[in-house]
Amino acid sequence: MKYAADFRRIARDALRGKWFLAVLAGLVASLLGGASFEGPDITLHVDPNGVQAGLQIAGQTVYTTRGEFAPALRAFLMGGVLYVIAVLVVLAVLYFILGSVISVGYARFNLRLLDRDAPPFESLFAYFPYWRTAAAAGLLQSLYILLWSLLLIVPGIMAAYSYSMTSFILAEYPELTAREAIARSKELMYGNRWRLFCLQLSFIGWSLLCTLTMGIGNLWLTPYTHAATAAFYREISGPIFVD
Repeated sequence: MKYAADFRRIARDALRGKWFLAVLAGLVASLLGGASFEGPDITLHVDPNGVQAGLQIAGQTVYTTRGEFAPALRAFLMGGVLYVIAVLVVLAVLYFILGSVISVGYARFNLRLLDRDAPPFESLFAYFPYWRTAAAAGLLQSLYILLWSLLLIVPGIMAAYSYSMTSFILAEYPELTAREAIARSKELMYGNRWRLFCLQLSFIGWSLLCTLTMGIGNLWLTPYTHAATAAFYREISGPIFVD
């Protein structure tokens, strides 16, 4: 059985000589909403009311602290917001669909990278013919995680880990439906959620350093973490037989 250090080593071997392509693909995937690191992460959020910092694990906030803006500054920032809400909602829906498609394409990119192939940059966009499945999978995952999170934080985190292999499964088996891919992810992650958590936790030091570089370090951390996750998927998946 492989451990976090093994997956990181496999990722480094796969990235050797391909860092430029991997960084470019990771940057584009991140900008288009298709590359998210679901391990321990430090967040910084600024809104018209104040600044909030927090610690997230598997997309769930486990600690947060907040500072409020002065009333005058808050009123200034709120000006004109109501005029753009409708546009923002439409853009958010389109961005969600785009991110769901790119997420599967980026998973395919990293799997080909792991197989010592020379993954074409176009792999990021290869799943557009199946955009409905990708969007449905992303929506169902978000909904399931939200519902489990209503019970408490821990069930939500466990659900996020259970569904975390969905993009990799769709990347290899695009003929599956969203529900089938999610169900297969749950099967694969049964007994493996803690292993993935340990793998992601092993990157927390790098994540802290990236925060100190104002996010610039994420250009290299993103392909590193996703290649390691692809190695993890390869180790736990084995052959999947499609009905």
